[in-house]
Amino acid sequence: MVGRIPVMDVSPLVDLGRQPAKATVGEPFPVAATVFREGHDKLSAEVVLTGPDGRRAAPVRMEKLPDPPDRYRAWVTPDAEGAWTFEVQAWSDPLATWQHDAGLKIPAGVDVELMFTEGRLLLERVLADLPATDPGREVLRPAITAAQDTERPAEARLAALQDPALLEVLHAHPIRELVSVEGPFPAYADRERALFGSWYEFFPRSEGATRDEATGKVTSGTLRTAAERLDAVAEMGFDVIYLPPIHPIGEVNRKGPNNTLTPGPDDTGSPWAIGSKDGGHDAIHPDLGDFDDFDAFVARAGELGLEVALDLALQAAPDHPWVTEHPDFFTTRADGSIAYAENPPKKYQDIYPINFDNDPEGIRREVLRIVRLWMSHGVRIFRVDNPHTKPVEFWEWLLEEVRRTDPDVIFLAEAFTRPAMMRGLGAVGYHQSYTYFTWRTAKWELEEYLTELATETDHMMRPNFFVNTPDILHSYLQYGGPAAFKIRAVLAATGSPTWGVYAGYELYEHVAVKPGSEEYLDSEKYQVRVRDWEGAEAEGRTLAPYLTRLNHLRRQHRALQLLRTVVIHGSDDENVLVFSKQAVAGDPTSDTVIVVVNLDPHATRETTVHIDLPSLGMDWGDSYVVHDEISGEAWSWSQHNYVRLNPHHEPAHVLSVRRTA
Repeated sequence: MVGRIPVMDVSPLVDLGRQPAKATVGEPFPVAATVFREGHDKLSAEVVLTGPDGRRAAPVRMEKLPDPPDRYRAWVTPDAEGAWTFEVQAWSDPLATWQHDAGLKIPAGVDVELMFTEGRLLLERVLADLPATDPGREVLRPAITAAQDTERPAEARLAALQDPALLEVLHAHPIRELVSVEGPFPAYADRERALFGSWYEFFPRSEGATRDEATGKVTSGTLRTAAERLDAVAEMGFDVIYLPPIHPIGEVNRKGPNNTLTPGPDDTGSPWAIGSKDGGHDAIHPDLGDFDDFDAFVARAGELGLEVALDLALQAAPDHPWVTEHPDFFTTRADGSIAYAENPPKKYQDIYPINFDNDPEGIRREVLRIVRLWMSHGVRIFRVDNPHTKPVEFWEWLLEEVRRTDPDVIFLAEAFTRPAMMRGLGAVGYHQSYTYFTWRTAKWELEEYLTELATETDHMMRPNFFVNTPDILHSYLQYGGPAAFKIRAVLAATGSPTWGVYAGYELYEHVAVKPGSEEYLDSEKYQVRVRDWEGAEAEGRTLAPYLTRLNHLRRQHRALQLLRTVVIHGSDDENVLVFSKQAVAGDPTSDTVIVVVNLDPHATRETTVHIDLPSLGMDWGDSYVVHDEISGEAWSWSQHNYVRLNPHHEPAHVLSVRRTA
């Protein structure tokens, strides 16, 4: 039923409150509601959080938004991992009603003494409820005296009852009448890595790989040689090292270089064609090593401050043990053959997709067993391949099972698909989601997308901005030159709390297999890639220092670790994007970062940028000092500011607001 003070359209709610809204320890999230009542009396509202241990946090007063009418909002912050609830409480506020009416009637000479009497009675009610030691008592007493002092001018008496110190006491100790409560509604606070992190992806078989110059023969790397590359990854400031599948690779229908159907005897095949005579998802490719080698890899990563994320690809090569042991896991066609994977026009003859309708219980047991096996070897993050091709109800079950015993385990959905499916996966428990960022290159597209992720889907999806993947080499990178790599890196690193880089990005790898394709030439998905890291560094042919600087800034600035405080600002050039982030929305004393990016990798852009100062908690006429965290320069800024960005020198300003005046 509707309460005496109606509270409606509460947010954030996921699936009408059947699933918890996303939250993170230490991350403020907004709770909003439409609150109204009949007549002209004033009302107030607040949000109350209840933690996993049943502890109720101090209420947070909601503020009335300028638009839409009767919409209230408060920012609340969970301080522990686990299942939280929040409720919205609204009440008739006689103190606010009196302040409003007295401010009109007393100066007009209407019901003057009656108004002061009513005000005194309200203040006495507040005083009676205050503890004897509360300092607010010393503020209330003189106000009560002023209310009944008929010898003083009415203006002076009213001023005493409108004193800011008194209003502060009354705000902290309101009189609540006709209290209405909506909720509780669920939210779940994950650990910080679910929101904030810098990912780096490499194929272990390519790290430490060598090529015989005489014969051209390539010797693959191993988990042990890949561990030697971890130091460089950590030095660039990354937090997560993500490994594509490390399992045995199928030999039947194995793919050759560039996805050909004619592999040679030494071709390695695609790691996503999982399973062979050497085992399946619970095994390690013998060329990479064994579980002792994997454990050593995880241990070395941990020493360097890196978490290991492992690919979870629920599919099988034709010679995977499942094909003979669990044939019901797959789809059998009319001719008796097992259907291989297709995404027209792409064909994956080396992969059998799983049919979740044939033996759902058996599949559930097997997948949970595999996930728990890798969890027992130190994997607390899974990047899930193509989750949108599996039933959502399956993911809801699996994620609940894992969260029930291991709430620190994080799942990232690699799902470039329809918005409804992407949001659905987030709603049922995925902690992070791949996004459309890769294909958002125009200013208007980025403005819309940053706003959508920060304010419209933030309660169900957390973005992970990958600048490239083994599957996706966008044309912007193919033809934009080194400047394009800088531009996309700064957009990803500042636009999203979590971003990712696939190895080779820092070497400006940009050649596609053919015009119009987003596939890399000599894709690492099908062959070992030998890279000369040391040579590139010695010759200055690497973006690694720039990536290092961006990751350093992300750790230095709390604003860049959050999602929900994005504000889009204006510029007079359709190639110059401007946005800001704050540690506390609308608080100019909190960490504030303004990002200005030239999206044109080919030309210098000069323009005026227009900062929405009230959105940052400043007045339109304020001036302030900004410090460019990349160049080291500082400028005095105001509402309108000139910028000039040469993409071949530096395409972006990452500006920290050092002080306001």
